[in-house]
Amino acid sequence: MFVRNPLNEGIYRLLNQIADLLELQEASAFRINAYRNASTEIAKMPDDLQFMARKGQVKQLESLPAIGRSIANIIVDYYRSGHSRYLNRLQGEVSFEQVLERIPGIGPALAQRILGTLEIDTLEELEQATYDGRLTSVPGFGEARLQLVQMALHGLLDRRKHWQSSFEIRGKIDKPKINILFEIDKDYRQLDVENKLQRIAPKRFNPGKKAWLPIYHTDRDGWHFTVLYSNTARAHQLHKQIDWVIIYYQKDSVEGQVTVVTETRGPLKGKRVVRGDEEDSEKYYSLPLFIEWQTD
Repeated sequence: MFVRNPLNEGIYRLLNQIADLLELQEASAFRINAYRNASTEIAKMPDDLQFMARKGQVKQLESLPAIGRSIANIIVDYYRSGHSRYLNRLQGEVSFEQVLERIPGIGPALAQRILGTLEIDTLEELEQATYDGRLTSVPGFGEARLQLVQMALHGLLDRRKHWQSSFEIRGKIDKPKINILFEIDKDYRQLDVENKLQRIAPKRFNPGKKAWLPIYHTDRDGWHFTVLYSNTARAHQLHKQIDWVIIYYQKDSVEGQVTVVTETRGPLKGKRVVRGDEEDSEKYYSLPLFIEWQTD
């Protein structure tokens, strides 16, 4: 299709690529068509979307034909970073290691050492590690580097909290209910056992380019979910790549991820839990809350 404004060709191709992958991965027809329709409308537009995206004009983008809140944020992400995190996710290329590498004071080598030393999967867990002394156990971390990372994380997480709170004020919830997360985790693993999921070939830790990683798309309670097994260095190191399930969730401008794992100790030993949300996991299983085991 002819793209009226050549400056919009990159996002036009990106949205079509996302639609193609969603179709191959058997996502809902509604979601596939949303990306197809948006790309078609973008091809007709005379305005430069890059200009609006770089200025963070999400509402202006959202008001354009066929572009809702989710696609508007994808456009902003693409033009500001030069790539699409959502596309990377669909291709199985997402890794927390890549997130770490972008933090001032942390390069590729140090990111690998952090993940090889500490059990962390989120920026919030990394921030906690900068204050409780765990990060100083990683070779290469001195006081100056530690302070630089603390400052960078404070800025990143503060912006995220401000962004999410604007939706909470308007009555939005910022994450799915835990029972839905457990249902999705169970369905994903069962569908994998039954060989009913499309499989993708992640680029990382896959020298043979084998299509081994099952991917699952589902919509529940107003949320869209994309689910994959963990393909991180830590998961492979501990042989947990088919135990740790990463659930990405998205609704309007609220998005995030959780990791569901099999607990190895404490009152929830042997049960599936949402990492970092053990208290709600215990409530889900109707177990008494024990604090003592965490300090053993």
